[in-house]
Amino acid sequence: MPSPRLLPGRRLAMGLAFAAVASGACARARPTPAPAEVRITSGEQLLGAMHDRYAGKWYRTMTFRQTTTQVPPQGGAERKSTWYETMMLPGRLRIDTDLERGGGTLYANDSTYLILNNALRRSFAGRNPLLVLGFDVYGQPATRTAAILKDLGFPMSPVRDGVWEGRPVWIVGGSGATDLHSPQIWVDKERLVFVRLLQPFVGDTTKTSDIRFTDYRPAGNGWVAARVEAYVGDQRTLVEEYSDIRVDPPVSETMFDPRKWNAAPHWAKSK
Repeated sequence: MPSPRLLPGRRLAMGLAFAAVASGACARARPTPAPAEVRITSGEQLLGAMHDRYAGKWYRTMTFRQTTTQVPPQGGAERKSTWYETMMLPGRLRIDTDLERGGGTLYANDSTYLILNNALRRSFAGRNPLLVLGFDVYGQPATRTAAILKDLGFPMSPVRDGVWEGRPVWIVGGSGATDLHSPQIWVDKERLVFVRLLQPFVGDTTKTSDIRFTDYRPAGNGWVAARVEAYVGDQRTLVEEYSDIRVDPPVSETMFDPRKWNAAPHWAKSK
């Protein structure tokens, strides 16, 4: 999940795709097969269907290592780095972008905290919409998820059919098939997992921010995406690739306290 933000301010993007599940880390049983398709007529109904499909089954914690490739939207050389991410659902995500020097970003308590040299440097109200859509939706009431998304500027209607990467999807928002700019959420119909988010790019609202969760793979009784890509207009600005994934490992609550950033044992430091 990105700590250097794809979208400034409240519209923070996050890197949330995960590579092959580490050996022995996840259950080998595939997630629950999709039942016969139910007609979806509102975003609230879709969020409810996503939640209910995996209620009580989706993992609560996850850790993973992320290889991050970034290209500035205005162009320039690629930058590669390794981030270490720790998740506790709903609503908590820690991104260690500089493990040795104690730097990163924390999403918790409906706020965002920026950490430098193991100390809190800045905080502000704001959530990561990708955490909400890709993960929190399975661990909190659908009404809560809908309220958060509305607050972030995503409509709950209209709902239309579409196809993405050869698979049928529900699309919430947008005025029609030719509208690929206004805020909208795309969800795979069979698996009921989030696959795409579109909205005006905050840095230049004439351009479109397009974030894609791709290459989904089973993880326990849920799913993880093996890759995340982000575009501004036609330019790809971010690729995230994941490894060393652990589903439902023990995770200390202390890891999500911004004033105790360095206090809890970190799973990546202990290896």
